Amino acid sequence: MEIFTLSLLLIVCYSLYYYFNKQLRFFHDKNLPYKSGWPLFGNFFYAFLRRKHMLDIIEEIYKVNSEAKYIGGFNFTKPVFVIRDLDLIKNITIKNFDHFQDHRTFFDANTDKIMGGNVFNLKGDVWRESRNLLSPVFTSKKMKAMFELMVDCGERFVNYLEKQSEESRKIVDTKNLFTKFTNDVIATCAFGITVDSLKNPENDFYVLGRKVTNFEGQQMLKFLIAGAFPKLIKWLKIKFVDDKTRIFFENIVSTTIALRDAKGISRPDMLQHLIDSRNKDYKHFTLDMTYITAQLFIFFFGGFETTSSQMCIIAHELAINPDIQKRLQNEIDKVLEETNGRPTYEAITEMAYLDAIFNESLRLHTQGGIIDRVCTKAFELPPALPDSKPFSMQPGMNIWIPASAIHRDPNYYENPTKFDPDRYFQKKVSINDVFNLGFGIGPRSCIGNRFALLETKILIFSLLSKFNLKPNAKTCSPFKYSAVVFNIKPVGGYTLSIECRNK
Repeated sequence: MEIFTLSLLLIVCYSLYYYFNKQLRFFHDKNLPYKSGWPLFGNFFYAFLRRKHMLDIIEEIYKVNSEAKYIGGFNFTKPVFVIRDLDLIKNITIKNFDHFQDHRTFFDANTDKIMGGNVFNLKGDVWRESRNLLSPVFTSKKMKAMFELMVDCGERFVNYLEKQSEESRKIVDTKNLFTKFTNDVIATCAFGITVDSLKNPENDFYVLGRKVTNFEGQQMLKFLIAGAFPKLIKWLKIKFVDDKTRIFFENIVSTTIALRDAKGISRPDMLQHLIDSRNKDYKHFTLDMTYITAQLFIFFFGGFETTSSQMCIIAHELAINPDIQKRLQNEIDKVLEETNGRPTYEAITEMAYLDAIFNESLRLHTQGGIIDRVCTKAFELPPALPDSKPFSMQPGMNIWIPASAIHRDPNYYENPTKFDPDRYFQKKVSINDVFNLGFGIGPRSCIGNRFALLETKILIFSLLSKFNLKPNAKTCSPFKYSAVVFNIKPVGGYTLSIECRNK
């Protein structure tokens, strides 16, 4: 019995070794340039050990061969094509979008109806029809209608800070502070409810938001497993959004809809757009309570985490670059003077230097550092190198666009690691600009980019109109990424001093 058990164990170990080793030979066997990986972990072994940040690893893959149009990499056990050539990126994401229209699914819609059923994770015709439904929410007209809702949150934010003691503002966790602002903005602009997370940080909306967007510990492990082994996630029925959180958000949506239907209430928010769309026919989905909740939740998720992080990044860079901060404050003061202290939507959206600062922060610290696509129709990649052959991609194969590495490539940006907003001063950035991939590119780019841009500008404008941002003893300078988290965070976290300007 012992010999049989030992033999079986050896056979299993050898089979696993053979399988993983075969996967790691994928690019070698096809004579394509690649970065070798570890069995099971691929290129993310050191990220799993928390010794390197994921974006640093992507940059290492990008630099394997500067002459190659694409480099092979390994997302744990799965081979991926890391596209370096800018013309090829445009070809894949725009010209031949129909060959690469899907993201790789992290969570299954049948298992996790909220994370799996939102517009980011949807595929094919379901995604296309959902995108068409949601796009009108983010037109300039709709953003202008939501502007006052955001400004109200900005005023509450500044009033709260003014009431805090000077001592308490010497060491401020800006991530904790800014998520309360973005939480309140999403609550009012997406779900149509008013919460004040600065006065009441224990409200369920904020508490559950912190829980679900915590990219450390168990949640980070779920994301890593989902990205590497989505079938395992489905088989084990692992959910990123637990039932308690799902039920909470579904109850908010159903209660709000019932109230508006009963009293004929209409508000300029995302929920109202979906309410008004219920009488239309849809071929590929049912506009029911679960669907509505899933779409609103992904904007909550993105606003709570990604947008607040970008605010932290901007504040951090302004604190360690006081000359840039002062120039922005001069622009803010000018706008306040011209608008009698009440800036309009047009005044804020037309601020050239504030716009440049946002775009430069998105370039230098790219949260969507990897843009992924799944091949949905056979596509021929050109030769990776001049002396190699074309490669025929088949449905199911993955590509990565290394946005963060492109943004730091000295061939495209002079002194790329320097925070220099003048690169973008009075320059408009298109969503199809292959040099600027912070919001993605092509038809599958971030649908909420205008919303994120506007609420970030309002927060920074409101904050710097009354306060100065300064580094303190805990502030990480220069900005170095912490390897212990999945998202972008400086070593030691986001911490600054906030001082009144009139001091």
